[in-house]
Amino acid sequence: QNEINEVPFFDVQLPYELALKIFQYLGKAELGRCAQVSRTWKILAEDEVLWYRLCQEEGYLLDMSISDHSCWKLALKNCRAREHMLKTNWKNRVGAVSQLRYEPGGVLCDVHSCDGVVMAGYTSGEVRLWDTRAWDYTAPVLAAVPGPGGAGAPPHVSFVRINSSLAVAAYEDGTVSVWSLLLGREPIHHFQHNQRIQALALAPGGAAVATASGFEVKVESPDDKGFWQTPGTFEIQKLVNFLNLVPDVTGSPVAVAAAEDIVYLLKAEDPGKVLHSVYGQPVTCLDVSAHEAAFGVKTFGWLLNEPNQILLYNLETNQCVTKVGNSIGDFSCVSLHNSPPNMLVAGNKDRRVRVFDVRRGAAVCSLHGHQLGVSAARMDEWKVVSGGEEGLVCVWDQRMGTKLWEMHARHPVRHVWFNSHSLITANIPEEKNPRGSGITDDDPSVHRKYQGIIYSYEFSVDQLAVGSVLPICRSSYDELTGYNYNIGLAVPYDSI
Repeated sequence: QNEINEVPFFDVQLPYELALKIFQYLGKAELGRCAQVSRTWKILAEDEVLWYRLCQEEGYLLDMSISDHSCWKLALKNCRAREHMLKTNWKNRVGAVSQLRYEPGGVLCDVHSCDGVVMAGYTSGEVRLWDTRAWDYTAPVLAAVPGPGGAGAPPHVSFVRINSSLAVAAYEDGTVSVWSLLLGREPIHHFQHNQRIQALALAPGGAAVATASGFEVKVESPDDKGFWQTPGTFEIQKLVNFLNLVPDVTGSPVAVAAAEDIVYLLKAEDPGKVLHSVYGQPVTCLDVSAHEAAFGVKTFGWLLNEPNQILLYNLETNQCVTKVGNSIGDFSCVSLHNSPPNMLVAGNKDRRVRVFDVRRGAAVCSLHGHQLGVSAARMDEWKVVSGGEEGLVCVWDQRMGTKLWEMHARHPVRHVWFNSHSLITANIPEEKNPRGSGITDDDPSVHRKYQGIIYSYEFSVDQLAVGSVLPICRSSYDELTGYNYNIGLAVPYDSI
């Protein structure tokens, strides 16, 4: 028999291509059993096309072609082993942790991150970047637009936002600067508000920036030639508390703004549409996905049948899809865009973190472990990471409803971001001008305990391994540490 071109299927001889089409409906276990039938079936069951397709279906190595690996069965095995190792390291807190500090910047004002790149703004008016994907990366300080005449101290940074291509910072004096992560340290766009900026938003995957100052919301975006323009300016009846740009929007950008007890849907071609408005029920948190908006509303107790809830609105029909929550405390944070499909996680001032299934309109689990209110929360398929006002970061197993581990720092947790192998948290102080922080009254320095801190965890590094890089060797020792309480080492060391 010709076993090269024809495959024996019991009493029928099939061409190799037809047999391959039959085998493509089998999974990993079935292919392993078929490989034990005969030598011909083993060759067929280990065909690279089958294992490349399985690797793609499970979400591994999506950016590679079939010719990039010689053995896709081994590649899938290695990917699954790495995923299991990362999950085990997450649960057992095995890895490396480093602190992202910038001593000359003063007190930390705001932190944002995207794909491992961290952006931080300080009271000195400086904005700094870290790339946690490469520990030997030199963090640049983004240059600010000089003020009129260059006189006086630079204003504090109010908000920072970053995505895969842009970084945006808003200052106390109403100035907004936009940098391109590909072009360098100089701003590519700059505009000014007459009043203080209450909210700043950056599209997760686009190049649109939205700002709220006073009773005005302004949306800026570049045109096809790269020139920045203002596609929409909206007048709001009340002061904006929360502002988000809808991701994955084709054409003009769309913003969702929460101003006290009114939620607006702002499109460039429309004057501004009221999405939700109930007098006396202010909005306490907001998050937006591609098709929905989730926000928490607060009641003051005279409506006993309507406690504090999270409302989910469809942005296409402008209708309320579901209501979840029914909590006595105020919802302080909600994460919809970064949650799995049909799920959202919310933190509450009653010190609980709740995971909701929006299809059932009910809570899947309720996690209690913070001493004060929850200030940040984020989840994926199996875990939840939450931060509290007391400075506690908790990692939970969402399916078991148990706390895996926790980490405490001095100030409230205002930012939490993670992916499969890394975690970034930021503890930002409430007090930006601490009294008695310097050695003398003329000393502009701020003690470390008042500055706030950014932690970067890397779970793909086994700190118990012999070949791992020690945390002491993760710095280039080129920063200015002005006082003895900032010196971390007794002996200088070289870059390794």
